[in-house]
Amino acid sequence: MPSEESSPLLGTRHEPAGIQGASPLDVYLSRVQNRNLYLATFAAVLGPLSFGFVLGYSSPTIPALKQSANPALRLDDNQASWFGSVVTLGAAAGGILGGYVVDKIGRKLSLMVCTLPYVVGFTIIIAAQNIWMLYVGRILNGLASGVTSLVVPIYISEVAHSKVRGMLGSCVQLMVVIGILGAYVAGTGLKWRWLAVLGSVPPCFMLGIMAFMPETPRFLLRQHKRSEAIAALQFLRGPLVDHEWECSEIEANTDEQQKLAIAEFKNPAIYKPFLIGITMMFFQQVSGINAIMFYSETIFEEANFKNSSAVTVAVGSIQVFFTAVAALFIDRTGRRILLVVSGIIMAISAAVFGIYFKIIAPSPGNSSHINSLSPALMEEEHHLSWLAVLSLGLFIMGFALGWGPIPWLVMSEIFPLRARGAASGACVLTNWFMAFLVTKEFYDFMVLLTPYGTFWLFSATCLLNVLFTILCIPETKGKTLEEIETYFQGSRQPSAF
Repeated sequence: MPSEESSPLLGTRHEPAGIQGASPLDVYLSRVQNRNLYLATFAAVLGPLSFGFVLGYSSPTIPALKQSANPALRLDDNQASWFGSVVTLGAAAGGILGGYVVDKIGRKLSLMVCTLPYVVGFTIIIAAQNIWMLYVGRILNGLASGVTSLVVPIYISEVAHSKVRGMLGSCVQLMVVIGILGAYVAGTGLKWRWLAVLGSVPPCFMLGIMAFMPETPRFLLRQHKRSEAIAALQFLRGPLVDHEWECSEIEANTDEQQKLAIAEFKNPAIYKPFLIGITMMFFQQVSGINAIMFYSETIFEEANFKNSSAVTVAVGSIQVFFTAVAALFIDRTGRRILLVVSGIIMAISAAVFGIYFKIIAPSPGNSSHINSLSPALMEEEHHLSWLAVLSLGLFIMGFALGWGPIPWLVMSEIFPLRARGAASGACVLTNWFMAFLVTKEFYDFMVLLTPYGTFWLFSATCLLNVLFTILCIPETKGKTLEEIETYFQGSRQPSAF
């Protein structure tokens, strides 16, 4: 255990002359050089870029496969639905696998290994001779996406320092939506096989660049590799700081952390962040984001935007822009305020969506959402299409500002080191399983609750998001991972949170 005199976060012994009133952590961070940290982050977020491309790949590919000249590859509506949604099942399995490998072989090697199912999956799709080969390729893509969505936030949170951790952590979701937009744009000019070839490029780059990046210092110290941890900190922080400071502060916690036992879930330091992480992932999916994205093309068509390619590019562009805005402001405003603002915007826009569908409903006795969304039946309602378009844009904007990127960031921050792999795996599994349920069962909800009832339900869920944020989620802005863990252990300092 380091003494208060030697700790960079607690002591003042090495505080440089001329900096009066600054905390030791601020003094330490003022000397950090972030160039290599940004390089390591860039290498890692090539994984989410690949993950986003996988999600966006189905949008331009499904219409092409529905019209394929090869009967063995031609998709009907049910097969197209499985082609799009089977990725989520693979990703759920990837969450389980990622939770295991991230603690067994490390963060860096896990990222390098997960490039293999990306490339193999796209290769199988390129060579596909029947529909089952398409499914297998998508499942492998999903498996890699699940591992990526777990490991990359952990890697970034463990290599970043508190001053930029929020911004760099938000880059995960930013790269996901850039990948989605990239697939939409490339799909306007490339056939589906060549689009799969393009999807193989980012994971290959990630494999090559990650080979030269360090493992995270926290994982190395957990493996009792102190000299390698110091070398990693030297690479990530530059030569102008005393790396022993940060290393000693991390050691103060890792020395006490052994393997996670099931009985430890009685410990508030384990079960409180675990419940917060699981609940955030649940709320992210049941907010209705996948339903909104699913119907975006139909809504724009009703508003006389007949070019479906332009529709998807416009939706993707909104996501990218406001996710970038969130990344820029997250370390200034904090996580909680963005989550609250995001939830309120989503609740309002989903409620307006419900009002729109209530107005255009053809009759109270007709519960068919398919008929109620038919452009032919609603030709006379085009004068209200601006309301649907506005609601769509606001919902996506709200999601991108908070409930899109922040659950992944908070997941990577709140778990203690010994529980980070298993707990993050459970969160990723929850996220992808709920994504699958929402995607596959949305039609049934539209029939059971009517379209407007479904979107009012989403609005109510978003209000619950806000309430949950206010009551349960701590502010982690500017805090070290060790300070966050101390908070959940019960040693709360109101000034820190």
